Amino acid sequence: MNLIPINGSISIFFMYRGTKGVFIMTADQRKKLIVLMINMFIAIGSFGIIIPILPAYLQSINQAGTAAGLMIAIFAGAQLIFSPIAGKWTDQYGRRKMIIYGLIGLTGSMFIFYAVDSIWLLYMSRAIGGIGAALLVPAIFAYVADITTMEQRAKGNSLVSAAMSLGIVIGPGIGGFLTDYGLKMPFLISAIVSLVAVIFSIIVLEESQTEKAEGIHYDNESMARKMVRSVKMPYFVPLVIALVMSFGLMAYESVLGLFVDNQFGATPQEIALMITATGIISTIVQLFIVDRLVVHFGEEKVLHIFLGVASFGFLLSIFASSYVLFFGITLIIFLATSILRPVLNTLVSKLAGHEQGFAMGMNNAYMSIGNILGPTLAGVLYDVEIIYPFVLGFILLLITFIGTVIWSKRAPKQQSLVGSEKV
Repeated sequence: MNLIPINGSISIFFMYRGTKGVFIMTADQRKKLIVLMINMFIAIGSFGIIIPILPAYLQSINQAGTAAGLMIAIFAGAQLIFSPIAGKWTDQYGRRKMIIYGLIGLTGSMFIFYAVDSIWLLYMSRAIGGIGAALLVPAIFAYVADITTMEQRAKGNSLVSAAMSLGIVIGPGIGGFLTDYGLKMPFLISAIVSLVAVIFSIIVLEESQTEKAEGIHYDNESMARKMVRSVKMPYFVPLVIALVMSFGLMAYESVLGLFVDNQFGATPQEIALMITATGIISTIVQLFIVDRLVVHFGEEKVLHIFLGVASFGFLLSIFASSYVLFFGITLIIFLATSILRPVLNTLVSKLAGHEQGFAMGMNNAYMSIGNILGPTLAGVLYDVEIIYPFVLGFILLLITFIGTVIWSKRAPKQQSLVGSEKV
């Protein structure tokens, strides 16, 4: 493809560095990536809108912590079950359809949450939302793989991940403001915003998959068989890293507020500041730093470095003696994971060849396993000893770091990583 040298009139968000200098993406690539970023931002942001008022809302319908935990687990469980299927459908039926269907699922989930007060119907809405996320996320990252070259892949994934991080930051802030207009107003606004994303995608989004993958049989494999098949794939180790990273991060996040409140007497405002700061750091890093690191060091070295940084962060958190120190350590951990996430997506994508949908679906499934197990085990361990979730996270990340270094040295060089660029 023809790459245009940089000029001052084009946004630096779409620049990337290649072996022959600094270039920008074509106008068509930029347009499609912007559409994907808007979709991801709306999807994550619309869900984030409800986060600040969820505890108060559950209390208003005589529910508490168990219900909140189940809502997280049901969402992640539905996402886990449907991610491999969604990945197959993404390859079979196209990215555009799955993105639209995923947004419809998220929209339906939010409307149900607004319309009912029955806890069982609320659980059902979370399951629908999890299915929507399972359809949406693999399709978006497969779409990025379709429209970018190998050299651009890290930049494309970083931009989409940055949109996700921005949604995490802005969504809860908007939700807190909307509570002034009623406890259920955030649910309604979230549903309407998601519906706008559906309409926007139907009108603007084009199909990116120009040809069907050859040699792939779309049989009705069970999820168990898909998981077994994933073990034999060249990207299995990155999938395991994604699982451990999600486990550690969700374990950390799930007890974060309780820990700083218990240990340091942190106020709700201080906890909110910590969450917002981590989101801002993630967004900045994914927009401006990730692709530069990948070009300079390569995916494998970046994995080694920041798995080590994340492990060290978990170790430091065990010994944090003040809120300020713990705040700084938390920023380090989130900085590392915000770099690891798009790099892992890129590495899986490069190793996947033509099976982008299946690979991204399995990536989503492995992350969902971490999202389920992390908060569950962290809650149990926290009740035993509040520092144990951080100890477990450190041990798992350290083992993963060592295993990744060994894998990198033993694994043969993958030809797909240096394959020819596509138009």
